[in-house]
Amino acid sequence: MNQLHNGMSATLLDGVVWRKSHFSNPSGNCVELAVLPGGGVAIRNSRDPEGPALIYTRRELDAFVRGVKGGDFDDLIV
Repeated sequence: MNQLHNGMSATLLDGVVWRKSHFSNPSGNCVELAVLPGGGVAIRNSRDPEGPALIYTRRELDAFVRGVKGGDFDDLIV
């Protein structure tokens, strides 16, 4: 696997398994996540699977998920 960095093409993340929430829109409007070797997490837009991936540590993703569960981003929901 190439050196990991934010914005790299998701196609360069060989061997990862992408998954999305069961709450996802059937038309494909969602994000997908994949666990990376070494424990990081990649996130991509499901409508652009060959586009850029954002790379996060588990601690960064944990902070985000706890914020979502805690309602920190509720004002962003349309």
